[in-house]
Amino acid sequence: MNRKEAGRRGGGRPKMDLGALKRMGRYLLRHKREAALPYVFLVVAILSQLAVPRLIRNIIDAVTEGVIARTALDRLAQVPAEMAAQALPQFLPLLGLPADWTLAQVTEHLNAVSGDAPRALMTATAAIFIFAALRGVFAFLQAYWAERNSQGVAFDLRNDLFAKIQRLSFSYHDQNQTGQLMIRATDDVEKVRLFIGQGLLQLAGAFMLITGTLILLFTTNARLAFVALPILPIAFTLFVIFGTISQPLFAQVQVRLSALNTVLQENLAGIKVVKAFVREGQQQEKFEAAADSLKDQQVFLARLFSFLFPLVFLIANLGQAAILYYGGRQIVEGTLTLGQWQEFSLYLVYLFLPVAQFGFVITQMGQASASATRLFDILDAHNDVSDKPGAIRLPDVEGEVKFENVGFRYYNSGEPVLAGIDLHARPGETIALLGATGSGKTTIINLIPRFYDPTEGRITISGHDLRDVTLDSLRAQIGIVLQETTLFSGTIRENIAFGKPEATLDEVTTAAKAAAAHDFIESFPQGYSTPVGERGSTLSGGQKQRIAIARALLLNPRILILDDSTSSVDMATEAQIQRALDELMKGRTSFVIAQRISTVRNADQILVLEGGRVVAQGMHAELLESSPIYAEIYSSQLVEDAVMDAAASEAVRAPE
Repeated sequence: MNRKEAGRRGGGRPKMDLGALKRMGRYLLRHKREAALPYVFLVVAILSQLAVPRLIRNIIDAVTEGVIARTALDRLAQVPAEMAAQALPQFLPLLGLPADWTLAQVTEHLNAVSGDAPRALMTATAAIFIFAALRGVFAFLQAYWAERNSQGVAFDLRNDLFAKIQRLSFSYHDQNQTGQLMIRATDDVEKVRLFIGQGLLQLAGAFMLITGTLILLFTTNARLAFVALPILPIAFTLFVIFGTISQPLFAQVQVRLSALNTVLQENLAGIKVVKAFVREGQQQEKFEAAADSLKDQQVFLARLFSFLFPLVFLIANLGQAAILYYGGRQIVEGTLTLGQWQEFSLYLVYLFLPVAQFGFVITQMGQASASATRLFDILDAHNDVSDKPGAIRLPDVEGEVKFENVGFRYYNSGEPVLAGIDLHARPGETIALLGATGSGKTTIINLIPRFYDPTEGRITISGHDLRDVTLDSLRAQIGIVLQETTLFSGTIRENIAFGKPEATLDEVTTAAKAAAAHDFIESFPQGYSTPVGERGSTLSGGQKQRIAIARALLLNPRILILDDSTSSVDMATEAQIQRALDELMKGRTSFVIAQRISTVRNADQILVLEGGRVVAQGMHAELLESSPIYAEIYSSQLVEDAVMDAAASEAVRAPE
């Protein structure tokens, strides 16, 4: 089996997960009374629909009987009375009248039938109009409330998904691509919504219509009803088989759609890199391969259902041919009127229509089942970092942080990223982390706000184990400036006040001044109301970094984490920011990651990391004498630091 065929088979064809659809039904039940309204309206609409064939039968029979009565009267008028009386016994059975009726009784009856025909025609026509209007009104109400309820389900589901994604730990996001999550929150939700809003209603309507039609068929003509009955189990069996086959194939469509969306999302996010390295052609090929894979799967599904529906219609047509034959024989034998035949034919359409409709419902059900399973993969995902039962709110702390024999490995497997980390940061101290890329610096600072939990040992803040306090209360006392600056669509003021939306303009301005951002913000025509563009595209790297620093400082945190936060600024700006940070870090416990010794040599403690372990710890002067690694790093940066010191001196001498 080649790789394409293996993908089509969907990994062993798992059965349709009806349990996921049942769970999705609980979202519909949240709307209580409104959830039942479409089904109430559906019942009225179907009853109105079922009444029409019976009324059409009445019209046809009334017209037919009226024509026969008028024809018989005309013939009787042309025959002498004596001859008519003599021939009467032979014609009474043909007219369906009692054998002992006299000519006068027959004439009276035929006149009555002929006269009643127009009235019966008008009555039945008016009734058809009334039932058609009822069906139209209630079909509209049914469709409106079904759509409203389905949109409510989609609203609740998307909110639950977003809330869950927001709360899931970093380990989950490390293992799942952004494009896949986006598809699940959009396309998968839409497929579930369509089934809940339309598919379920169509399914209920089909069952009601089939049940009502079968009852009316048997009451109209049981012999013909038995001829039509075998069609149903054959059609249902076909749909069950195709539903079982199609569900994993729909799941594969969603997987491949996610892959396509991931390629698109990554390309748009990294468009500058793509253009810089002239990789447009390679990215185009990658996108075409993902699009081709999606197309193949969708064409395969289309071929499957293109075979299903003609097969079902073939079975239905064979059934109709049998009905025509047996019904025609009954008409010839005089046991079936034209009105009854027309009524039966219309009810037969009502029988075949929902059977064909099951094909579309099965398609929707297969798509919705696959999508619901993928959605519950997120909603049921285990969160590695969460509030444990009975977690307390972290009180205001002074900022004492302890690492006690802390070890960490990603996903609890593989090589340890950290091992045996012991650290005691006293309130107000600055702890600098130094080391090569991959030495574990960022992992250490990620453990403090519990982006991850240590796999060994424990971390405490002011004596409180981080696992014993709520995440919100912990992170509210930590200010973070990450190496990769992320800004959100909106104004500069909104981005600075991201963690404290209620902050006044004065508070925002004070934080911006402290981060050396106020001057460049004021240089914009709109000042603090300047839009930053998507991901801060209208700002330079240094400007974005200073806004991120201001965002952290606005919270006035007790613990400050700076992950190489001056990496995107020039030397003069770095000196200004560092001078502001030196002042702001007083009284706060600060953890600083920097690639240059010049930015950390005044720290109270410097930790030199290598391979996830602390290989040297102390102050700058101590480490120069005791740590060859630190001395080597320091020596390699002397020339660069000399330039930095000169720039810093110029910045200090510059007027404020």
